[in-house]
Amino acid sequence: MRSSILRYVSTRGRAPALGFCDALLAGLARDGGLYVPESWPRFSKDDIRALAGLPYHEVATRVMEPFVAGEGGLDHDTLARICRESYVRFEHAAVAPLLQLAPNLWLLELFHGPTLAFKDYAMQLLGRLFDHVLAERKSRITIVGATSGDTGSAAIEACRDRSAIEIFILHPKGRVSEVQRRQMTTVLSPNVHNIAIEGTFDDCQDLLKGLFNDGTFRDEVNLSGVNSINWARVLGQIVYYFYAAVALGAPEREIAFAVPTGNFGNIYAGFGAKQMGLPVHHLALVTNRNDILSRFLESGTLALGSVEPSLSPSMDIQVASNFERYLFEIYGRDGAALAADMEAFRRDRSLTVTKSRFEEARHFFDGARVDDDETVATIGRMYEETGEVLDPHSAVAVAGAERCRRNEAVPMVAIATAHPAKFPDAVERAVGFRPELPPSLADLLKRPERAATVANDLMALKAFVATRLAERARANDIGAEGGVSVGVGNRR
Repeated sequence: MRSSILRYVSTRGRAPALGFCDALLAGLARDGGLYVPESWPRFSKDDIRALAGLPYHEVATRVMEPFVAGEGGLDHDTLARICRESYVRFEHAAVAPLLQLAPNLWLLELFHGPTLAFKDYAMQLLGRLFDHVLAERKSRITIVGATSGDTGSAAIEACRDRSAIEIFILHPKGRVSEVQRRQMTTVLSPNVHNIAIEGTFDDCQDLLKGLFNDGTFRDEVNLSGVNSINWARVLGQIVYYFYAAVALGAPEREIAFAVPTGNFGNIYAGFGAKQMGLPVHHLALVTNRNDILSRFLESGTLALGSVEPSLSPSMDIQVASNFERYLFEIYGRDGAALAADMEAFRRDRSLTVTKSRFEEARHFFDGARVDDDETVATIGRMYEETGEVLDPHSAVAVAGAERCRRNEAVPMVAIATAHPAKFPDAVERAVGFRPELPPSLADLLKRPERAATVANDLMALKAFVATRLAERARANDIGAEGGVSVGVGNRR
């Protein structure tokens, strides 16, 4: 493994390289690109073997350390403490347990965190990293995030009641499950601001990027992000690929993963683990009816369609932001060429990569599309065969895992991204009963909600954020030097 200081560069090549802490606070690069490591740290087979038998938080420390080495205030002991504290509230002793469904078919359960979704595994880290860096710098930030369902509640849970953070979460009005919505809107902490946008998740994501791309507004509010556009989110997700692979025999054997995919952040973390030396045989990219990425793996063309509602709403996405990070790799890390093609993609709604780039993608990724009928059938079949109740997103992963196996001798791990109780209607349709929420959330549907509805309009959103921040500044007597005294700036 490398021990020198690692810098982070933008996928579009025009923003300055940053250290980890600056990339953490920046979120999106100033040129509209996403930060990636300048080079990938490499783990030897001995490094990977040394992870065997370690508790999850120690695996997290070892996997993350090369990415933060040399950063002021993030020495080994500090990082180890942050990782240890991040997983205290997870309800399973293993944190990320593996369940065998069939010969060489496994389920990686990533729903044992406080909000019952895989986003907790990185978000609990992210909240503590923000706290540490902001305390070191005596600064404050305004976080704005967009969610298709699970990111929002995980981000709110990680950032609620933190004195140096104001957090605004955008969700598409009427397009998340009731449980997902209430996990956000029933958090009444004064630093939490929920916003229902009259549009789709892609609209929410475009609004978010519009805020980041307005340099004046960004600076006035000290803007940062918790979506997987933030590199630290991806880094936190790389950990469970190592944890699962080592449990199944890595580095002595290869492991394959099937990942339910919307914004490409989770599956990109699996690609990152491969770049670091983990013997990942291949990745199955599995979508629902919103299948822009699985269609890309059939044709080499990224073609935008309309977002269609499904039983797996967290995947109801067409513009997968993190896919740009992978394109950066197959473009030979040519930021200028990628920037030009991404601008053309937004204009023309279509992008076709060269034959060599397409072949490189197809070498490592398989694609599959799972519609609602197959999702329901998979939930029912898995319950009959194993007794395991899957949520719709996890069912998409299992169906894709079964369809995309390249070698029966290679263990295939389907990523289970959410607790079934978050989607009771779909589960009931498949198995005939509604799964219960765990005791910590048993009264969720009775809790009071607080949220505002805002039009799908960037200026309206800026005005809302500015007004709320001004109100909070007056209530807390926070001066402009804290990054909260704002005006409304001008207009991706």
